[in-house]
Amino acid sequence: MAGMLYLCATPIGNLGDMTSRVIKTLNEVDLIAAEDTRNSMKLLSAFDIHTPMTSYHEYNKVEKADQLIAKMQAGMNIALITDAGTPAISDPGEVLVAKCQQAGIPVTSLPGPAACITALTLSGLSTRRFCFEAFLPAEKKERKEILEELQKESRTIILYEAPHHLVKTLTELSENLGDRRITLCRELTKKFETILPTTISRALKKYETEEPRGEYVLVIEGKSREEKLKEQTKVWENMSIEEHMAFYENSGMDNKAAMKQVAKDRGLGKRDVYEYLHKK
Repeated sequence: MAGMLYLCATPIGNLGDMTSRVIKTLNEVDLIAAEDTRNSMKLLSAFDIHTPMTSYHEYNKVEKADQLIAKMQAGMNIALITDAGTPAISDPGEVLVAKCQQAGIPVTSLPGPAACITALTLSGLSTRRFCFEAFLPAEKKERKEILEELQKESRTIILYEAPHHLVKTLTELSENLGDRRITLCRELTKKFETILPTTISRALKKYETEEPRGEYVLVIEGKSREEKLKEQTKVWENMSIEEHMAFYENSGMDNKAAMKQVAKDRGLGKRDVYEYLHKK
């Protein structure tokens, strides 16, 4: 019988967050695939776990995934851990999970810490709808495209950032999103955990004179419905009613639906729009 892949969440700072189920699983599997075996050795030693380890990281994720799958097909049970948090979230583990599914190898997740969710719950911002972008890409064109997409995002936005890039990222957020509410979370679950609810402009001012320290999670307010409505108004406020109708019909609406939306936009009755168009 084929083995199984266990996604084991590990602490993001506080060792007390290691679950008993993860400890038991790491002791029982045949092999642990770790992002950084030197870093993970400290974790395993703290819990007296002596299961053999192998490296699985960004630079060997495709080739090594095939090797691990072959081992599971031969009957081995393997646990995947990342340096901190839940594997496969902004992590090369997503490749291994996808390949396991393609190969018919069962995968299960042992839930636990995740910096993005921990920060979201501490942010004081809306938690009902959110999007997770992890680290913004380093490549300029792709970074610009994502920042432009985020300008329209109405959900709460979660980003990761390293201390030496924080000021640059805050500057770009200010230029692209304006002065929104933001909560900066650093050193989550650790001794010097800091949660700072503020605005992008105030955060930028703070860190232009104060050196950022520790890893950050940025939780940013999404664009409000009021802002979106104002932008939609700007699109059609200089249009004639005919152009306004064409705007919606060209976007895929039928004539009846377009007329209803035009009337709503302009604060008119649907019959008023109908009569205007048929008098022309």
